[in-house]
Amino acid sequence: MTERQFLIVDDDPTFCAVLARALKRRHFNVMVAHDGESAEALVREHRFHFATLDMRLEGPSGLTLIPTLKQLQPDMQLLVLTGYASIATTVEAIKLGADNYLPKPADTQQILAALGYSEDTSGQQNHSQAPIPEQPMSVSRLEWEHIQKVLTEHQGNISATARALGMHRRTLQRKLAKYPVKR
Repeated sequence: MTERQFLIVDDDPTFCAVLARALKRRHFNVMVAHDGESAEALVREHRFHFATLDMRLEGPSGLTLIPTLKQLQPDMQLLVLTGYASIATTVEAIKLGADNYLPKPADTQQILAALGYSEDTSGQQNHSQAPIPEQPMSVSRLEWEHIQKVLTEHQGNISATARALGMHRRTLQRKLAKYPVKR
């Protein structure tokens, strides 16, 4: 069985350690970068089959790293992971070249499935698709998604977004301070 090369780009050392350990048990050779500069250096030096990229890194957003990584290694399967998932950032990540997008928390099985990789019982690689959720999003989640879309359209400007949504700026700030609704 050949080892597959996997890059984890995330500024959370605990998450990196847990995911790396789980991937190594599945016969992946894993390297970790905690910022965009380190990730780019690793991609220049090594060939990777798969990579996960946290959207919120120290410094510039992980989204700004996608075009560089895909230009250096176009065949690498790139998955954006984030605790702040929204439709707007999902669309942006895919437009920039990410192969898939997954909200945190995600386990190793979900990550590999989102990358189109799974192993059957004989250890052979299978390509699979991530399952389609059975239930639609809740009204709260749809509201949060819409706010994120409008915020992205206004380049993160809270005042302009509040005006576009027809709500008070402080109300919008309170809504943005909350964690996104799961479903």
